[in-house]
Amino acid sequence: MTEAMAAAPLSRAELEVALRAIGAERYHNRHPFHRRLHGGDCSKSEVKAWALNRYFYQAMIPVKDAAILGSMPDPALRREWRRRIADHDGSAAGEGGIARWLALTDALGLDRDLVVSTRGILPGTRFAVEAYVAFCRTRPLLEAIAASLTELFSPALIGERVAGMLAHYDFVDAGALAYFAARPPQAAEDSAFALAYVLDHARTSEAQQAALAALRFKTDVLWAQLDALWLAYVDGRVPPGAWRPEP
Repeated sequence: MTEAMAAAPLSRAELEVALRAIGAERYHNRHPFHRRLHGGDCSKSEVKAWALNRYFYQAMIPVKDAAILGSMPDPALRREWRRRIADHDGSAAGEGGIARWLALTDALGLDRDLVVSTRGILPGTRFAVEAYVAFCRTRPLLEAIAASLTELFSPALIGERVAGMLAHYDFVDAGALAYFAARPPQAAEDSAFALAYVLDHARTSEAQQAALAALRFKTDVLWAQLDALWLAYVDGRVPPGAWRPEP
């Protein structure tokens, strides 16, 4: 038996503390690119690059959730989880989180066909997001749900983002940032459900360590996307095929 398997399981309260500690240490609000974005230090081209690349992550969230849904044997659980897909896809064209993200890229002057095609995104963005989708498709249900718990930490980040961007960038307004107005209550509801599920089902030390590792993996996915943005658009090392700002 490994040390983790042999150890006594954490209590529910201890496990929640351990999960939240991962966010405090590793969530991407601590990344230098986000600090640059929220502090008003990004050029418009850097903001456009961030929105363009982040679109791929937003667009793949319902794909990820559909993969998780397919591994749920309980109809009640599926009913709860499929709401996440509706939140992103909407109930009709022009609705939902993906449509609101496209309103942001439109406001920034990005060509919508380019955004939706994802042909201009960074290789690092594509690899990170596809790794997350593959993780949720192939790992046990507990781990896939635990990986979603970065939503515990997103409302505070969103508040910081909206305030910082409205204060510092005259090329965005509240309408362009509508995605962020809708997301905090959704994230709070989603994360409360996912947290309860993980605390209820991670009862052994082995399961708890797997859940913690899944959440660390997800923070790595988010961090890697920002690393790619920094390298390409702050350091100026744009890889072949990726979107390039106009000179």
